[in-house]
Amino acid sequence: MSATIACSQNSNAFQTFPNSFSKVPNMRRIVAAMVSGIAIACTTFSLPALADPFRTTNPHVIDANTEAAFLALFADGDYQRANALLQNAQTTEPLAYAIRASLAYLDEDWDALASNATRTRETAERLVNRDPLRGHLYIATGYFLEGAYAVATSSTVAATPTVLSNLQEVFDNLDQAAKIAPDDPELNLLKGYMDLLLAVNLPFTSPNQAIERLESYAAPSFLVDRGLAIGYRDLEQLDSAIAAVDRALAATPNNPDLFYLKAQILVRQGKDQESLEYFQQALTQESQLPRSLANQIAWEECRANNRIRGLRDQRSREACNPLLRRG
Repeated sequence: MSATIACSQNSNAFQTFPNSFSKVPNMRRIVAAMVSGIAIACTTFSLPALADPFRTTNPHVIDANTEAAFLALFADGDYQRANALLQNAQTTEPLAYAIRASLAYLDEDWDALASNATRTRETAERLVNRDPLRGHLYIATGYFLEGAYAVATSSTVAATPTVLSNLQEVFDNLDQAAKIAPDDPELNLLKGYMDLLLAVNLPFTSPNQAIERLESYAAPSFLVDRGLAIGYRDLEQLDSAIAAVDRALAATPNNPDLFYLKAQILVRQGKDQESLEYFQQALTQESQLPRSLANQIAWEECRANNRIRGLRDQRSREACNPLLRRG
């Protein structure tokens, strides 16, 4: 099969590697990374005509609350305000349910993840006749999120049959969307994120096609750059990662997620002292972040501080670990 196991491949090729996939030890990490990627990518879909970040012609229209939730989440990094806005989103919009499901995953609210994942899929199935491209995109997203629920609430062995079945549906529906508009920017943003997150987590895949897809076809640019920064970070191509996150910060300069991402990249470059500024900028806005994310940022800042102080690893962990349990 192709070196890149991704949404862009022919769905039939997926049948060639289920046994290998079921043995991957970090399936939960893959799912977590991809849920985050879906949260980033699918939340940009289909803004109203004057705000559509993808198309100059034939823009899609959604309700004002979903648009406002997008701006809160990805321009401002304000998860709390985004979640509040989504409570009044249209019940016929699968995008709103997809965002809710992704936020529920981050909050480890498994019941909310399950219900919103299914609503994403079911609402998208009703959308197919009116808007086949978006319908198939969200059916794929719904199936993936339902698989994420299985991974989160079951053992890897128990979850694997569901994940494999659902991934086949993901690839089938993304193939259908690609047949409708293969160069569509929103399609390529989601596929690019999924391709890249698979590539950096599975040892037998290549990120090159995903990077090319994002750079050549996806939009808006600040989310393309954010995805590239995450991918380059995990590939240890750290100069490229810094360049990408700096471009994203130039476009959305008050986003705590991007401050955190830049801090992580600086840590990987061995620049703990420089990273502290960006950890601290992220934490000044921790009230708008999920508690688990704010705690993780605080823990990583503590660890960077302790490396600067020369504290041994075990003592550093003992000192920082309580930050992960902040209420």
